[in-house]
Amino acid sequence: MKNFKKIALFSTLMALVLSCSKDDGGGSATINFEVIGVWDLTEVNISSAQDVNMDGTSSTNLVDEVDCISGTLLIDADLTWTFEQTGLFITPITNGEYNAQCSGTITASGTWLADATEIRFQGSSTLSSFRIVGQTLVNTIDEDLPGVKSFVYELRQ
Repeated sequence: MKNFKKIALFSTLMALVLSCSKDDGGGSATINFEVIGVWDLTEVNISSAQDVNMDGTSSTNLVDEVDCISGTLLIDADLTWTFEQTGLFITPITNGEYNAQCSGTITASGTWLADATEIRFQGSSTLSSFRIVGQTLVNTIDEDLPGVKSFVYELRQ
């Protein structure tokens, strides 16, 4: 079964590469292998600063406010990915204040393709795409509270 998956993945990749012709705008299909590695969640950005941990300092990054938030994205050279991230439950309190709590773990896996500016994930509805910005991957959600504006992952060194 593992060999079948590898053959199917390789066949799909080859079909993508070979399906591009010279009249497709002059470009050729490439895969950005620079995204391969382990990426760690460093930011969970929200629209307005909150002091969830009640330390007297507000932040728009929930990673600074909630100790239990973590996430890891493994992007492998065989064009597969695995993902694990803390689930979040954000609820309004009063006067524009919100509470954020960890709520289980979200996991997913699948295949990926990337160019110079974007990585696209397939195989799960949990992730769709991230923008590549230097050594970071940014997943912009752009929801107002009680939602999340963006998740930011940095390449582990």
